[in-house]
Amino acid sequence: MLHLRLMSLLAGIVFSFPGSVFAQVAADAFSAKPVVVIAPYEPGGPIDIEGRMYTKKATELTGQQFILDYKTGAATRIGAAYVAKSAADGHTLLINNTSFTALPVLFKNMPFDLIKDFAPVSHMSTKATMLLASPTFPAANFADFLAYAKANPGKVNFGTLGAGSTAHLIGAWLEVVANIKVTFIPYKGTGPQLLDMSAGRLDVAQGALIASLPFIKSGKLKALAVMDTRTRILPDVPAIAEQGIPGFSYKNWTGLFAPRATPGGTVARLSEILANVAKAPDIVSAADAQGNIMVGSSPAQFAQLVIEDTTRWQKLAQNMGIVLEE
Repeated sequence: MLHLRLMSLLAGIVFSFPGSVFAQVAADAFSAKPVVVIAPYEPGGPIDIEGRMYTKKATELTGQQFILDYKTGAATRIGAAYVAKSAADGHTLLINNTSFTALPVLFKNMPFDLIKDFAPVSHMSTKATMLLASPTFPAANFADFLAYAKANPGKVNFGTLGAGSTAHLIGAWLEVVANIKVTFIPYKGTGPQLLDMSAGRLDVAQGALIASLPFIKSGKLKALAVMDTRTRILPDVPAIAEQGIPGFSYKNWTGLFAPRATPGGTVARLSEILANVAKAPDIVSAADAQGNIMVGSSPAQFAQLVIEDTTRWQKLAQNMGIVLEE
């Protein structure tokens, strides 16, 4: 049922743009008001950093004011609910990441519907995500990890950010496709997880390259694999799909959403602006230095990615019996 609703959403996006839409919305009342981008995470993190980059560049490119604001808490649901209930005129957007697509299958009581209440605008970037290991863990690469995990079912401790977190779902996905069994260890934050792993108290975990790179370079962590495609920063570390698990590709993306009833022409105009932001040389250079890849997709392309991720998390959550409530 959820998959059918997602496909319906995608179809609505694909067929809502007339050929002359960009000409129709290029210069109208839309540009007279600021665009407020709501960040549902605390300042200082990756979403904040990217959001500041995008809003600053969008303002430079268009002359229209793009502002980053914060509505944090409740696993990004407070900020998302605020945007869902905002005027559908393109002047209030949500910046969020891959974990947003896991919310509908993890929480029963949601203040919004991811499919009914949001229109995907643009997939802006993909962050390099690594499978990391303690320096004392007896595996030098992903093949070694698989061999050890299969020979020692349940003995590999896999760090997560709690039951049902994206990190937990990624670990469960690996269990299924690699036919292994691990023991999940919950942490309250990435920092404590990295410290425990570097000290040998945790075997493996997934982590963003930008946060784990200092540990990798200092030898305090081992990079076993990249979860999507190889990165320029660590070109010798192959992707999981290259090492015996074809088809595995976890994209830790950042994207922007508008309220669902936002007119198609306005969504298209915003997507065009964001595509230009993603192509700006200084933005590409800054992203590259952090192990990120700029994308700047169309609304339809982003909707397809949302479909794929939400469907995958739904299946994993059902298989694992994960339901979180507050």
